Amino acid sequence: MCGIVGYVGSQSALEVVLAGLRRLEYRGYDSAGVAVLADGGIAAAKKSGKLVNLEKALVDRPLPAGATGIGHTRWATHGGPTDANAHPHLDNAGRVAVVHNGIIENFAELRAELAARGHALTSETDTEVVAHLLAEEFSGRADLAAAMRLVCRRLKGAFTLVAVHADAPDVVVGARRNSPLVVGVGEGEAFLASDVAAFIAHTRSAVELGQDQVVEVRRDGAAGGVGVAVTDFDGRPADVRHFRVDWDAAAAEKGGHASFMHKEIAEQPRAVADTLLGRIGADGELILDELRIPAAELREVDKVVVVACGTAFHAGLIAKYAIEHWTRIPCEVELASEFRYRDPILDARSLVVAVSQSGETMDTLMALRHAREQGSRVLAICNTNGSTIPRESDAVLYTHAGPEVAVASTKAFLTQLVACYLVALYLGQARGTKWGDEVLGVVRDLADIAGAVERVLADMEPVRALARSLAGAGTVLFLGRHVGYPVALEGALKLKELAYMHAEGFAAGELKHGPIALVEEGLPVVVVVPSPRGRSVLHDKIVSNIQEIRARGARTIVIAEEGDEAVVPCADHVVWVPVTPTLLQPLVTTVPLQVFACELAVARGNEVDQPRNLAKSVTVE
Repeated sequence: MCGIVGYVGSQSALEVVLAGLRRLEYRGYDSAGVAVLADGGIAAAKKSGKLVNLEKALVDRPLPAGATGIGHTRWATHGGPTDANAHPHLDNAGRVAVVHNGIIENFAELRAELAARGHALTSETDTEVVAHLLAEEFSGRADLAAAMRLVCRRLKGAFTLVAVHADAPDVVVGARRNSPLVVGVGEGEAFLASDVAAFIAHTRSAVELGQDQVVEVRRDGAAGGVGVAVTDFDGRPADVRHFRVDWDAAAAEKGGHASFMHKEIAEQPRAVADTLLGRIGADGELILDELRIPAAELREVDKVVVVACGTAFHAGLIAKYAIEHWTRIPCEVELASEFRYRDPILDARSLVVAVSQSGETMDTLMALRHAREQGSRVLAICNTNGSTIPRESDAVLYTHAGPEVAVASTKAFLTQLVACYLVALYLGQARGTKWGDEVLGVVRDLADIAGAVERVLADMEPVRALARSLAGAGTVLFLGRHVGYPVALEGALKLKELAYMHAEGFAAGELKHGPIALVEEGLPVVVVVPSPRGRSVLHDKIVSNIQEIRARGARTIVIAEEGDEAVVPCADHVVWVPVTPTLLQPLVTTVPLQVFACELAVARGNEVDQPRNLAKSVTVE
């Protein structure tokens, strides 16, 4: 959600922090601010709106030069998107500056205590109380990390905090609970950020920060080095795990594309291929990234539950078909935001699969923790090394999609699908429901998908033209059957996210049970058609559905397998996709819907990388 950057080193802190905030713009935000330690004090600037507003203000009123600083892009929770509510927040003396991601649930109680002690709070935010509390604690011990630990022990909720103090000019401290924070370590400089993208242009060396931990990064000006010290909230030293970011700064740039979303759609063939790399061992069996579940336990699994949100939830709906077909284990797919609140039935024989691009999705993280409390094993599918969900899971399959900057997910979705298929095959392999040659056959089919996606992308101009022609439409419906039904849901979600249009996805078999009442003259209806080879009965039924809605005046847009001539007479527009195995078809049928939504949004004048009201990673419930 919010973007956080902290820096201590020898470069201009303001330049480093602003560059980091630019790289975090994809997370979604409504205001921005920076603070720099200089001339024995703290100089700060903040503005509502986009980062460019802050940059313009800094041109008019430059901040003094300094080598330590923090910055923030805010997504409003407590208090509207105003200059006063933007971060950083300072104490009354202007000696402490704090930036924050998350929600402090007991801030009203803390605010009342501070007011009673004579503090004047000037914003509507929960964050400002932290600046005042830190000022109080620091005054008694002159150790910012110790002060942060004392403050964190008083806070309830989910938070990432990064702070500086004018009396500690070579120190930045951070803390986290249920919200992301990562440390970057360079030559004589260090970074704190909510995402490695903020510092990847400077270093690939990173340190994981665990749950309920405080980190202090300190520069020794005389020696030219930098120190990183991590403790828990009680001050006990914590073990840290160093890791190396496996992509470079160029991967987070547009590379000549009109938007990050255009770029990430185009990167999908490579992303799919990368997710499959190294999955087959020397013995011909599948390999996951980190597996800490004994094969004997996997053989005892009697239920699989997939938990996810948004686009990842749609990947889980598709995974259900593959898991049940290949393993013969019942599979449930749950919205993570609802999961723990309905008292789900779980035990030690349940396997929970948590799907999250960022690895920090709060709803999914809390569902994961609930599952573990019930004794269930958890397997994570994630794109972000070092994030919380993989760290707290029993097994991990990384999607290796590289950075996904656009808020609306594209390549992360396709790679999540590939990962879900691999999990289903792995379970089938462990349980003996899939023979080795069968597993290898499906993996070979998956390997061919990268080329199939490339072919789809090469023939998207008719889809773009169609999207532009529908820029004035008010509603678009999506229909699908079997694995095409979750694809229809994903197509509708993409249109909502990007074009701000009313869009709905339905199971085509439900058409006559209500949704057909929505069909009127000229209504665009996108239909994802099952393969006539693998699901011939469903294929015939959905062709009948197309005829029914066309007879009522709908404008039918059909996504069909090459050679499926049966759809041509009842389609106003046909988008052909390569022939693929039935269960893998979503990997190719989803792509035209991504292009369609992106192009339609552009035609309506919308910002496709940062849709309104949305954030890339939802780190609060």
